[in-house]
Amino acid sequence: MDIEIWGAGTSRTLRPIWVAEELNINYTLHPIGPRTGETNTKEFRALNPKQKIPLLKRGSFLLSESVAICRYLQNLSSSDVLYKPNDSESVAIEDQWCNFIYGELDETSLYVMRRHYDLKNIYGDSPEVVQSCREYFLRQINVIETVLAKQDNLINAKLSLADILLVTCLDWAIAYDFKLPENISVYHEKIKLREAYIKAVEINFKK
Repeated sequence: MDIEIWGAGTSRTLRPIWVAEELNINYTLHPIGPRTGETNTKEFRALNPKQKIPLLKRGSFLLSESVAICRYLQNLSSSDVLYKPNDSESVAIEDQWCNFIYGELDETSLYVMRRHYDLKNIYGDSPEVVQSCREYFLRQINVIETVLAKQDNLINAKLSLADILLVTCLDWAIAYDFKLPENISVYHEKIKLREAYIKAVEINFKK
């Protein structure tokens, strides 16, 4: 059954593209962007009333939210390229990391910065909010810095969904002039050498 993915140009849209490339899943990409008017068309609203990207369609099945889409693709594939938790505790550990990264780094820090940094003409300029988010982000990644002092990836020797979420947030952070701690920086540079990551970035940010 054919898979279609809508969305390109952001850290969040990179995630499902990267997972699909890692797992060698065939898909058709509709590279629409946020705040371009493309998510507000009648056709797209019929697919996703939230008017958000990314969005996945497989047959009549529709799924939004980048983490959910990545998890769906992971479960759809029989590939062993990505770490796949196989019991209730390992699933919970991966979910714990995914929730931490999405909730604390993406939504609470980087996306709030985006609103008052890139999109300040819409949401208003607030240097105080941006600085507070910057400090919060650095406090949170210190937890990850400690973990990566002892192991190569967040959970397992293999790349996991948690790693994919984290690396997309680290890319985003660097774009906002963050200086990453030593262990995280080494980890980040290593994962960026993966063939699937390089291809996904090229696809997602294609001009």
